[in-house]
Amino acid sequence: MNRDDSQSSTALLVVSGLIAVAVASPVVWIALRARRVDPARAADLMFSARTAEILLNSLGLMAGVTFLSILIGVPLAVLTTRTDLPYRRLWTIVAALPLVIPSYIGAFAFVSTFGPYGELNSVLGVGLPDVRGFPGAVVVITLYTYPYVFLTTRAALLSMDASLVDAARTLNADRLEAFRRVTLPQIRPAIAAGSLLVALYAISDFGTPAFMQVDVFTRAIYWEFGVPNVEYATLLSLQLLAVTAVVLLIEAKVGQQDNASGGGGRGAQIRLGKWKWPAMGGVATLGVVTLVVPIAIFSMWLLRGTGGEAPSYAFEWGYAINSVYLAALAALVAVVLALPVGYLSARSDSPLARLFERATYVGFAVPGIVIGLALVFFGANYASWIYRTVPLLVFAYVVRFLPQAVGTTRASVLQVDEKLPEAARTLNAGRRETFRRVTLPLIAPGVVAGGVLVFLTTMKELPATLMLQPIGMETLVTLIWSAHGTAYYRYAALPALILVVISGLSMLILLRQEDNNVS
Repeated sequence: MNRDDSQSSTALLVVSGLIAVAVASPVVWIALRARRVDPARAADLMFSARTAEILLNSLGLMAGVTFLSILIGVPLAVLTTRTDLPYRRLWTIVAALPLVIPSYIGAFAFVSTFGPYGELNSVLGVGLPDVRGFPGAVVVITLYTYPYVFLTTRAALLSMDASLVDAARTLNADRLEAFRRVTLPQIRPAIAAGSLLVALYAISDFGTPAFMQVDVFTRAIYWEFGVPNVEYATLLSLQLLAVTAVVLLIEAKVGQQDNASGGGGRGAQIRLGKWKWPAMGGVATLGVVTLVVPIAIFSMWLLRGTGGEAPSYAFEWGYAINSVYLAALAALVAVVLALPVGYLSARSDSPLARLFERATYVGFAVPGIVIGLALVFFGANYASWIYRTVPLLVFAYVVRFLPQAVGTTRASVLQVDEKLPEAARTLNAGRRETFRRVTLPLIAPGVVAGGVLVFLTTMKELPATLMLQPIGMETLVTLIWSAHGTAYYRYAALPALILVVISGLSMLILLRQEDNNVS
């Protein structure tokens, strides 16, 4: 390595380190804020009956959602890959599409549709049970997160050699035993990966528990922050971080098992016989509940109009423009920061390069409510000039979603044949010129895909937006939150539909990636 290369590598390492430190800084601010709490006061708060209730509710919500997601996602994956189900491609899309709707949008629709004061009650004139509460929150979050398990398990089944199952059947093993002893060990890491995403989503979800009135960590932190009781909110945040760390450790152990076989052998299909129509009916019903009901409710509100009851909540296109503006800024910053981190981790064997790349994932594992609280503490105490401004809110978005850009950038760099940059170097092109003229055009699709994912997820982010919203800058999600808080549900119709349409673009990206990777 010549001197120029050495200096460039060192510069990249320093830049990546600074980015990693910046992204991990919210956790440090939470810890610093917690040190201000008197130990005796902290002990009283942490071991109180309310804290125990919040912890049990949060753990129960996470466990219930994860279990139900596995119960739904794994059979659906088998159904759409290993059976003779008609129109499997259609049912795959129907099963995956709930992922495009933010769970709090689904919760909003269910709360306003069912229950004693819901839309169905006003139409049918029959009192319906209230869906709010712990069971309702478990069901709603499950309906919009099971696709994580479905998609990861489906991908594993498609890449697994199905002829192994046929071999087990020739040894007189029935289908259930063959699945338990052959298929399940092969797809367990994929199920664990999907379950991790579900568990992290469930424990960090703020909007759904808030709409469903369930006292979990996220709702309690936001409530205590608004009281204000920042001491208690900070201690609850530390507990939530501890639970998140335990979830990551459990997944790491479960997901360590090797997925030894591959090849994507087709094998014999499972014939459904008389169960073919019930299977299609089950998937269709799932699609109606998760997709048709929310969209129908919001469309009905939109057609009905707001009636002029609360003009201050009326939709203005400026709200959508603000959302797009903030999301675009976050995507641009994330792409710029992801380039050095993703490139270095893909091209360098340095342990520091890998460490810095892993450190950027901290924000993705930390719930948005905790990041919001940390940056509120930082802005209010150390940088009042930036508190409640666009730069601090965009930084919160970048901390949360930078891994999406880093992951796609790193994957794109790994796919570039190293001989191409080396050929450019032999033609006396400098390292920077080689990157600009050779590497960057080749990795551009992955970089753009990462930016699009950051844009789409930023549009839906609720807790960080609420806590760090610039004064006077309303967005789609803040309008939805305000409409729910004042029970003017109809004012949320158009912003909710806009979010659903924009979120749907992310599914196009997922399906395109699947089409490119699986023939």
